[in-house]
Amino acid sequence: MAATQTPKRPASTTPKGGLEGIVAGRSALCDIDGRTGRLLYAGYDIVDLAKDSSFEETCWLLWHGELPSKEELQGLRAELGANLDPRASVWDIAADAPDSADRMDLLRTQVSLLGMSDPDVAENSDDANRAKATRLVAQTPALIATSERISAGFAPADVDPEQSIAWNFLHLLHGEAPEPADVRAFDVCLILHAEHGMNASTFAARVTAATLSDMHSAVVSAIGTLKGPLHGGANERVMELLRDLPDVAGTRQHVEAMLAAKQRIMGFGHRVYRTEDPRATILREYSRELGERHGEKKWYELTIAVEKAVHETKGLYPNVDLYSGSVYTSLGIPQRLFTPIFAMSRMAGWTANVMEQHRDNRLIRPDSEYVGPAPRDYVPTEAR
Repeated sequence: MAATQTPKRPASTTPKGGLEGIVAGRSALCDIDGRTGRLLYAGYDIVDLAKDSSFEETCWLLWHGELPSKEELQGLRAELGANLDPRASVWDIAADAPDSADRMDLLRTQVSLLGMSDPDVAENSDDANRAKATRLVAQTPALIATSERISAGFAPADVDPEQSIAWNFLHLLHGEAPEPADVRAFDVCLILHAEHGMNASTFAARVTAATLSDMHSAVVSAIGTLKGPLHGGANERVMELLRDLPDVAGTRQHVEAMLAAKQRIMGFGHRVYRTEDPRATILREYSRELGERHGEKKWYELTIAVEKAVHETKGLYPNVDLYSGSVYTSLGIPQRLFTPIFAMSRMAGWTANVMEQHRDNRLIRPDSEYVGPAPRDYVPTEAR
């Protein structure tokens, strides 16, 4: 049979690489205006939420679409407090894992284990999904912070159900009560990272949820996706750069040498934003304030120098990753926990997206454009 070329779909329907510009679904959770640099959660500006809200209130907003009443917020805080301490078997995994194990691998495995025993794991109703979302958001701080203490040879600290998610994470990590200003700074970090549209990990979660799989499976998919260095981990690379810099005066020369060598400088540019990421604007001030208060101004000063050099050389604007690393470092958080913290905050958005997908579900099954050989005849092994 003569080979004939496979017809190609019209060029207008062929997507760009990475599905750039393709609308993959509808959502009421997050609105990003990349041209003006505005980010809204369910209609509320991230600037206002970072100024006046809390991570717990942001979770409610994403899960319900409205801000909670005082009584509703108190109820959510109580539910979160009652679920802060995961069951003991997850600590066996932490104790057995080598210290060299990637913390995202550990978190992914622990979440999968929790899903095996969750009482609502097989139920995808709104009520069951909200209950699972509450447990996941409550348990993740301990999974990350307590696992790190166990790995370092320290005894786990106790959770305090009367305190916030941000307070408990810092307490569980350091073993002592954190300063209120540190708690507020970390709480803002959680708010800023809670949701961000159809990013890679959220899309992965929705694809999994669209098969009518359970919330824990969708979150495991998201964690595995966030682990990839093209999605998570950029703030870790930023801190590595800052540690390599000789001083503020030598920053521009170092940056220019990196650019001349075609090395990518993380913390700049974004698939969506064409101006400064509004989250970077907020974190810049927290980086300065924390650096001054903790006597580590160099991280802020070096970051400012990098930002200036890159913008003047390449015209690029900072994204959220440029300043989050220095904020976490000033809070005494180990660099290898930066991406797990991203997962901890995005747990609010991932679970909200799973709920939204389950409410109006259709299997996500896009086409692909075939670019392989035209039809051809099979040749028996003996004749090849």
